[in-house]
Amino acid sequence: MMKRASGWMFSLALACGGGSGETTTDTGTGTDPTGTGTDATSTDATGTTVGTDTTEASTSIAPTSTSDPTSTTDATTTSTTTDASTEPATDGTTTTTTGAVDPPMSLDDIVDGELELISDGHQFTEGPIWSPEGFLLFSDIPANTIFRWAEGEQAAPFINPSGNSNGLAFDLEGRLLAAEHGGRRLSRRVVGEANAETVAGEFEGNSLNSPNDIAVRSDGTIYFTDPPYGIQPNQQELDFQGVFRVDPQGQLSLIADDFDRPNGIALSPDETRLYVADTNGEHVRVFEVQPDGQAMGGEVFIDLQSDLPGNPDGMAVDSFGDLFVSGGGGVRVVTPAGQLLGTIEVPEQVTNCKFGDPDGKALFITAQARVYRIRLKVAGA
Repeated sequence: MMKRASGWMFSLALACGGGSGETTTDTGTGTDPTGTGTDATSTDATGTTVGTDTTEASTSIAPTSTSDPTSTTDATTTSTTTDASTEPATDGTTTTTTGAVDPPMSLDDIVDGELELISDGHQFTEGPIWSPEGFLLFSDIPANTIFRWAEGEQAAPFINPSGNSNGLAFDLEGRLLAAEHGGRRLSRRVVGEANAETVAGEFEGNSLNSPNDIAVRSDGTIYFTDPPYGIQPNQQELDFQGVFRVDPQGQLSLIADDFDRPNGIALSPDETRLYVADTNGEHVRVFEVQPDGQAMGGEVFIDLQSDLPGNPDGMAVDSFGDLFVSGGGGVRVVTPAGQLLGTIEVPEQVTNCKFGDPDGKALFITAQARVYRIRLKVAGA
């Protein structure tokens, strides 16, 4: 079995100039998706299921993935062995696909299809999450709505109001967690129910800024980021932009307070690493997760400066531990050793990405007004 080099760091430093231009409100790159800074409230949000469709396009776009020209990977060692398997297709038939057996050595070992536009006509999309029930949920922050998309259907409003939700996740009981800009809280609800409860809304007597993204450990520990994107400067009560942890007993604690704009957050497959993107810093930092869920360290894992649209934002991890980081022209793919394999290019500025589809081998990508899907040879962690 082919193995990648490990134990060393690779940092890409392209020409600076793709900064966020961030003012005070969010997109992960500097514009306010709500247009208003959103209202601050500490009360529970309610949600209703509605059925108005949005415009959907089933457009396939020519492959746009590119290998990183600065990568040190030897072209003679980029092939990988794959196995063939028969899987159900979306139309009920079967199709033979290939799945990666060895860790990917290049984007050719990762990408297995064309970029497909699955939903359009939104205001600002974020927080994609695949449900085990077979559908995708994603946030439209300024629309104050969580949308639902399933194969063969148009995306339709699912929860409104959503508290101007950003990142979404499921807890161990299958309940929906939402990082709410408007509610300034981390909320939780049973999928399909109107009412949501507050998991975390303040720290040491002060309101949170505007929770942004979420990662959940297998023991129920919740990690989330809290930049000030969804509020105005005069609304900020904390004097820092933090990364937080909620333990399985519901106790909130601070992991780090030295970020500029903490944004996307993800765990490695073995849950020993916690990755956090700092959008304004244009890098991803890494923390070592302790058995009790505490996270230590926080050094820079990889520098992702770029003059292309977007800075590091939402992230996803595949089964090999590769990190998929939105920003810099699309989705950047980084190995656990910190080597940049290349970029899955997207025509709009990307805000987030998550694995999905029944086999876990699709990457769903939110990009401002649109949502895309691209089939991969690797599955999500």
